[in-house]
Amino acid sequence: MAKDKKFNYEAELAKLHTELVHLQEWVKKQGLKVVIVFEGRDASGKGGTIKRFTEPLNPRVCKVVALGVPTEKEKTQWYFQRYVYHLPAAGEIVLFDRSWYNRAGVEKVMGFCTNDEYDEFLRSCPEFERMLVRSGIIVLKYWFSVSDEEQERRFKNRISNPLKRWKFSPMDLESRSRWLEYSKAKDNMFAHTDTKQVPWYVVNSDNKKKARLNCISHVLSQIPYQKMDIKPIELPELPDYKAYVRPPMNYQTFVPEKY
Repeated sequence: MAKDKKFNYEAELAKLHTELVHLQEWVKKQGLKVVIVFEGRDASGKGGTIKRFTEPLNPRVCKVVALGVPTEKEKTQWYFQRYVYHLPAAGEIVLFDRSWYNRAGVEKVMGFCTNDEYDEFLRSCPEFERMLVRSGIIVLKYWFSVSDEEQERRFKNRISNPLKRWKFSPMDLESRSRWLEYSKAKDNMFAHTDTKQVPWYVVNSDNKKKARLNCISHVLSQIPYQKMDIKPIELPELPDYKAYVRPPMNYQTFVPEKY
């Protein structure tokens, strides 16, 4: 899509959704295992893209993993262990809304890990991802890049909009004062983990709608698939139930019809 070309967002999204359904059926038929990592700064548009990606898909095939703070037990485990639990089986697509890269970003900047743990992550992460690829898992990594000005605008919108206030966390407030530290951490992360086998793909997300379309389109281009023949479905005739007497309607409690 040309940068300055006008486009109908809903129409383009509908086309991509159709292709995603074909991709889903191909993944199921071929028994593929797909992992897609979404990373980026706060308010960079990751969540909205994930929502549009999964919208037309079967949640039993396409799953979203958004892990919270590790438990005390998980803190004692091998770092990658709780992420490995969520890796896909054959015929599944797993989207990580933030991932093991927490260690290279927020944990490093906020001091939630030691320097030794951080250094070990940078050493072991590329090999961990190569292991996933060698095991037959398709791994795609996307970094959503948002400008300072656009992030500022989105933060103010979240604060003023009661429907979006929940998106703004105390961590977001703290991250604003550590912008430079996060930038350095991101650059160092790329230097160590942007590998030939599992490269980072950067999504310009100042325009949310274009970012969603560009990311979904790129995913489709990275996984070779064939369009599946959609077999027609014929509804069977309803069985004869005239001999069955149903209970009176007033035996049931209905939701009031306000609309």
